Amino acid sequence: MTTASSETPTERVPGRAWTVRITGHSDRTASVSCSTSACRMPPRSKDVASLRAFAARHAAAHAKAATVRPHAWCHCGSQHCAAHPEATAHCAGAVLLILRHDPTVGRVWSVEEVCEACAPLLAHTSVLARAASPRRRTAQPATAAARSTGAAPATRPSVPGGFSSPATGPTEAESRTAPARRSRRAPQRTRRRRSGQGR
Repeated sequence: MTTASSETPTERVPGRAWTVRITGHSDRTASVSCSTSACRMPPRSKDVASLRAFAARHAAAHAKAATVRPHAWCHCGSQHCAAHPEATAHCAGAVLLILRHDPTVGRVWSVEEVCEACAPLLAHTSVLARAASPRRRTAQPATAAARSTGAAPATRPSVPGGFSSPATGPTEAESRTAPARRSRRAPQRTRRRRSGQGR
């Protein structure tokens, strides 16, 4: 089965991960490697500090170039959450781009797409980016539409206080003319009743 060819934006895609690693050698030199084979790495060197600086910059470059995908599977979950075996969690929430790096060891930098549930359980993790939620994108036009149609509440104050039903004043023109007509007729009715009562 090949699902990659029929992939749509709503289908889940595997979470990505980039790992930059410093490896020491017996001749007291070290080398930097990246899980992306196309990346160019510096040659072996005894200057471990400069190699660490390069590794940190290289991991940051991967994070900067990556766009977090909202429909990505949690990379940690795809590894059966082996990075936090003591705390079990069900993958859920938005997709985050995280950087995992233990400064005390200082040999491995991992940039991963994980879920909100797994991210707090991973040690030495910092959140770099959050995927834009499709629901938030659709909610913005909805709120904008609500604001544009929100002119209705502005017409409510023009409805006279004597009206209890909003259906009696559907338009501004009617709400303006209706009080004038009733205010003219109302005194005539009261005068006739008063005159009748006087007789």
